[in-house]
Amino acid sequence: MTHDHGTPPVRVGVLGAASIAWRRVLPAMTACPDVEVVAVASRDPRRARRFADRFGCAAVTGYEALLERADVEAVYVPLPAALHRRWAARALEAGRHVLVEKPMATTAPEARELTALAERRGLVLRENFMFLHHPRHQAVSELLRDGRIGRLRMLHASFCVPPLSPDDIRYTRELGGGALLDTGVYPLRTAVRFLGRGLRVTGATLRVRPGDGLDVSGQVLLAADSGVLASLDFGFEHGYGARYTLWGDRARLTADQAVSPPAELPTQLLIEEQDRVEQLLLPPADQFKACVAEFAAAVRGAGASRGTGRAAWHADAVATLELVDAVRERAVRVPCEDGGPEIA
Repeated sequence: MTHDHGTPPVRVGVLGAASIAWRRVLPAMTACPDVEVVAVASRDPRRARRFADRFGCAAVTGYEALLERADVEAVYVPLPAALHRRWAARALEAGRHVLVEKPMATTAPEARELTALAERRGLVLRENFMFLHHPRHQAVSELLRDGRIGRLRMLHASFCVPPLSPDDIRYTRELGGGALLDTGVYPLRTAVRFLGRGLRVTGATLRVRPGDGLDVSGQVLLAADSGVLASLDFGFEHGYGARYTLWGDRARLTADQAVSPPAELPTQLLIEEQDRVEQLLLPPADQFKACVAEFAAAVRGAGASRGTGRAAWHADAVATLELVDAVRERAVRVPCEDGGPEIA
């Protein structure tokens, strides 16, 4: 299949029959004219067949078998976090471009290894941090540059979700489980997005389960060389919430539903001054489709990712995991007990 403009779609194989692939990413890929999903691989043939039947592609048993297919030129990796580095590296070594679920790896050294491998092979490596592709974050950057809230002094970002099913893989340490690598990387990446790299962790607390010590929520304090401070909250033992607020010396700017706003609805930015509140409405946008389209453009050489833009994406991924490593090292760990505190 070739488009009217003569550029064939990027032929993608999927390593893993994950929920995020089923619910979000593969629907976006099949709706994108620049992408063709050719195969889905799973260790369970029945799961692979279920995906193949829905998305009109081949079912493959086993991950290596997918990498051996000649019709796969790019790979999407929605496996558990602890498997990201291994299978992203295998795909790059096999000469395939890679879109890997966030985080790219579980440590900064692993991320450096992957980005260096992609650079050596001349291949596109991208994290599926889909929220970064929503246009309202660019609108926020423009408001900051225009001085709409004055000089930036502080950022607060949070992403919390309700308790997961007890058998959810995010409760399994060996698979890269824990709130820090699941929900925590979103506010960390938000801080990198707006405050830049080189942030310092000045304090951190993790609530951990008795027994295995798995982190289920946490708070982090950051400082930039500019003097701007950040406070971050995350976890999966809360009511749902995802937002960030940028405080300036004139006003504060808040973006609600910051991680996954409904694609069909307008989004808003709220600017609050001492005696005035302004609501900015932005057009609807599908960040999953935007992420997929940007990846395809990068593979075809139409995006900035084949030049200096690629280095920036890699550097931001590494910077985020450097913060993860620093949180692990510095965090005070507080055991959590079922039921929470008693209320007088």
